[in-house]
Amino acid sequence: MIKLENVSKAYSAGVPALNDVNLEIADGEFVFIVGDSGSGKSTLIKLLLKELEPTEGTIIVDGRRLGAIRHKQIPKFRRNLGVVFQDFRLLKDRNVYDNVAFAQRVIGASVRESKRKVPVMLSMVGLAAKYKSYPRQLSGGEQQRVAIARALVNQPKILLADEPTGNLDANNAWEIMKLLEEINERGTTVVVVTHNLDIVKIMNKRVITMKKGVIISDVNGDFNED
Repeated sequence: MIKLENVSKAYSAGVPALNDVNLEIADGEFVFIVGDSGSGKSTLIKLLLKELEPTEGTIIVDGRRLGAIRHKQIPKFRRNLGVVFQDFRLLKDRNVYDNVAFAQRVIGASVRESKRKVPVMLSMVGLAAKYKSYPRQLSGGEQQRVAIARALVNQPKILLADEPTGNLDANNAWEIMKLLEEINERGTTVVVVTHNLDIVKIMNKRVITMKKGVIISDVNGDFNED
């Protein structure tokens, strides 16, 4: 579960990026977060990852109060989260298998465990046959699938996706969103920040709309950008 209680975040200029935000996302939900640039979406994701600290308020992720997590405990906390970015962030000098296995090595998993888990994840994202390929040999959609496999190989309860289709064409974007929906149906909580309102409308999920640091709308289905 994700919970924000009266959360505000102001940067050095003093202008609040988030202003007294209250939000709850239950285990197993699929939630879109939408809004114009500067609405606070990226700040929200960074707060959930504990890349930023709130100026005020309380944040709870997977039962942990983030304010109580010490700096040296942050890497361990983040192991429970899967994160996917717009720019993929793959290791260009490593093949598909090694990119996914890298997430296993970070948590100290054995080679034996990686050999069991990585092929399963690559199969799930439809890339089992390309495990020896390097990022430069893949399409944008395939690279994002590798990033998703890497984010999920440690079986996190929560997947945060920040503009996961931003660098993809319409067909690849839709394929990635269908994959995220399948992941959600397996029990993972999925939170997607996106500008792609066409996909948001079609998928008919919960949609949180932000503007100038506040939540102005929170609807389940029937999303209307007006």
